[in-house]
Amino acid sequence: MFTGLVQQLGRVESRVPSDSGEALWISLEGWGHRPEPGASIAVAGCCLTVADRRLDGDRIEAVRFDVVPQTLRRTTIGSLSEGDRVNLEPSATPETLLGGHLVQGHVDEVGKVLAITTDGEWRVRIGVGGSFAPLLVARGSIAVEGVSLTIAGLDHDWFEVALIPETLDRTTLRDLKVGDGVNLEGDCIAKMVVRVLETRLGSDLPGAIDAIRSTPASD
Repeated sequence: MFTGLVQQLGRVESRVPSDSGEALWISLEGWGHRPEPGASIAVAGCCLTVADRRLDGDRIEAVRFDVVPQTLRRTTIGSLSEGDRVNLEPSATPETLLGGHLVQGHVDEVGKVLAITTDGEWRVRIGVGGSFAPLLVARGSIAVEGVSLTIAGLDHDWFEVALIPETLDRTTLRDLKVGDGVNLEGDCIAKMVVRVLETRLGSDLPGAIDAIRSTPASD
């Protein structure tokens, strides 16, 4: 479990084919966190398990993750190149401040950056598929590349997030370009609600959601 608050920007050192998929080495870039083998770290929003570490004295320089083919296919991990920066967050503990929202590190979809505006307000518009759209709620929570964000605008096949300077400085979202893919994870509560509605409404779910969205809010 994570909170969507990025703790460090790591850098991809290498991707090497292995019997189980790929061995992914990430430089921690001076991060003081000391993960043990078996610990979970969110890498660009994907929950991965530390398989090995490279030490420089008492300091951990880099960690290795074994990435299975499904993760490579279904997330942006499969498109990373040597030198790319990635958002890193250690798993939450009972003492962790929930400054973001509950994030599982389970990527639901890879969205596509449709537009970026920086005039007055930095906004990113991200396109999504029909199966992911029901998880989007105006002013609801979303994890983009592992970053906890609030949905600032949405339509049937896209949503927008507004990025503050702190987020731009501390994450990879400043590096996004139109056409880039981004890991998306919907709010876990929204997933449960949608699942219940699916069992009740079946194929009528998209219409029901459209009706809810089009209903004016009461004062």
